[in-house]
Amino acid sequence: MNYLSKYLIEEAAAITSSAQNLDDIEVSKALELLDYCSKNNLKLIVSGVGKSGIVARKIAATFSSVGLTSIYLNPLDALHGDIGIVNNNDLCLLLSNSGETSELLEMIPHLKSRHTKCIALTGNINSTLAKNCNVFLSTKVEKEICPLNLAPTASTTVSMAIGDALASAWMDRNSISSEEFAFNHPGGSLGRKLTITVEDVMIRRENFSSLEEKSSVIDIISQMSLDGIGCCWIQNSKKEFSFGGIITDGDLRRTLEKTEANLWGKLKAKDLMTKNPITIEPEVMAIDALNLMEKNYKKPLNVIPVISSKKEFLGFLRLHDLIQRGL
Repeated sequence: MNYLSKYLIEEAAAITSSAQNLDDIEVSKALELLDYCSKNNLKLIVSGVGKSGIVARKIAATFSSVGLTSIYLNPLDALHGDIGIVNNNDLCLLLSNSGETSELLEMIPHLKSRHTKCIALTGNINSTLAKNCNVFLSTKVEKEICPLNLAPTASTTVSMAIGDALASAWMDRNSISSEEFAFNHPGGSLGRKLTITVEDVMIRRENFSSLEEKSSVIDIISQMSLDGIGCCWIQNSKKEFSFGGIITDGDLRRTLEKTEANLWGKLKAKDLMTKNPITIEPEVMAIDALNLMEKNYKKPLNVIPVISSKKEFLGFLRLHDLIQRGL
């Protein structure tokens, strides 16, 4: 076994041991406090010093990303004015492996004066921190994986894992949906997949002109060249913004290839257009549209007309534009 695998196995064993040793009652209390915090629009304040502080930052970021307002508070800064960010009844999650970190302990009276509840993540059940918090979650490990048993390794990993587990359990209890999660991740790939709709990507009808069923091949070629979107909208003359059909550059090319040149002048839009193509509504998620166009057919659909629930033509959705959005 190589060195990395050896230490990874030891670290994994520390997490497994922690999962087996957590007190069910304390876990329930912690989750109830998180529920109370979210339902009453309160904040989760996460705090720690040194390596525990780095873990605390990550836990705070995780809770914020899943929908529970959370911030990291540096204990030293808190004692010099930043504790003002803590409001009455906010919830605090305090991290210290020893449970005796002086800066953290000095915060507790000031937190209690604001009627906050505190959850302790510490490896020492008999510590001052554990005794002065409402809930105690043990991060105790048999030993650090560091060969000297000195560097915070297994203990910080367990603390971070418990933080992740708390956030995941809170999401589960509150049925957080993928759409709610994406709301907090608008810039990432997941956010794009879960928030962008067809309407956000489509080329709107205002950006190109329509043709009639009687339009000639010359009209079609001219309009395609002018619009530059690779297709034409054939409007049904009976109603404004109605959809009569679509002609793509592929439709035009294939028709001209199989028609004698001396007959091109007789061709009209109605001879080339697809009257009943696959269409899509503007509210559909863009990622679902991509699946429809790219994966459900032997040959990808390069363009789809966008039709409203009132049967009004709104624009075209192109496969190229969906891919450019990074979906």
